[in-house]
Amino acid sequence: MSTDPRTIEDLAQSLAAAAAACTPIAPLRDRVPGIDADVAYAIQDVNTRAGLAAGRRLVGRKIGLTSLAVQQQLGVDRPDYGMLFADMAIGDAEPVELARLIQPKVEAEIALVLGRDLLHEKHTYADLIRATDCVLPAIEIVDSRIERWDIRFVDTVADNASSGLFVLGSTPKRLTDVDVTACAMRMTRGAETVSSGSGRACLGSPLTAAAWLADVMLRCGRPLAAGDIVLTGALGPMVAVSGPARFDATIEGLGSLAAIFV
Repeated sequence: MSTDPRTIEDLAQSLAAAAAACTPIAPLRDRVPGIDADVAYAIQDVNTRAGLAAGRRLVGRKIGLTSLAVQQQLGVDRPDYGMLFADMAIGDAEPVELARLIQPKVEAEIALVLGRDLLHEKHTYADLIRATDCVLPAIEIVDSRIERWDIRFVDTVADNASSGLFVLGSTPKRLTDVDVTACAMRMTRGAETVSSGSGRACLGSPLTAAAWLADVMLRCGRPLAAGDIVLTGALGPMVAVSGPARFDATIEGLGSLAAIFV
C-alpha cells in the first residue's frame, strides 16, 4: 500500500516515544488499516536512521519469526529482521534493570560474529561458514512497544522486530567446531527448565536463517559486514519475565550464559 510519508514518520515517532517512556501503545494496524510489510519496514527504517543520527552505533541484526509455529500464528510465511545497536548489548550475567523494559521475554539463540562482508545476491552455507569469525551463545531479551504483545507481522516489523536487549556469551567457538543444527538448548529459571529446543527449531538451521538475512540485507541496502553480530533466531519457546529473576541458557557445544533481571 502507499502511505503518506508523514504518517510513516508519525507512527515511527509513536514507537520511539513508547520506548522512551516504557509505555506501550495500541497496535499500529489499528491506526492504519491495511498497513503492509513495506510500510512497516519503512517505519522501522525511520527509527534506525534517527538512532544513527543521534550517535547510536549499529553492531548487527536480529532475525525474528524463525519458528514455523509462530509464523503460522501471525499468518506469515517468512521471518523478519531488526537492528542491533551497541547500547542494546548486555554482558554475560550483567544485571539488567527491569525499568528499562516494558514487557520482556527471553529466548536462547546462536549468535554469529562475522569476519567478512556478505555481499552476494544469493548466499550459501559455504559463504556463511567462510564469513563467520566465531559463534557465541546468546539470550535475546525481546520486548514490545505494543500493548499486551497484541502483534501481527506489521506491528512487530515496525517495532524493530520486537527487539529489546541481547546478552552475548563469552566463550567464542569456531563455527566448524559446532553443530549449530543438531545442538541442544536448555534454559532454566532456578531449578526449573523453562525452555528447550535445538538448532533445528530455527528455520531448520541457524545457517538457513543467516543466509536469508544476508540476502535480504543486501537487497535493502544495509549489507552485513565484518564485525556484525547476527542473532539467528530462537532455539525454543520464549519465556516471559515477570519480575526479578535469573535465566541460565546452555547450548550444546557453545557453553552457557545468564540473563539476570533486577
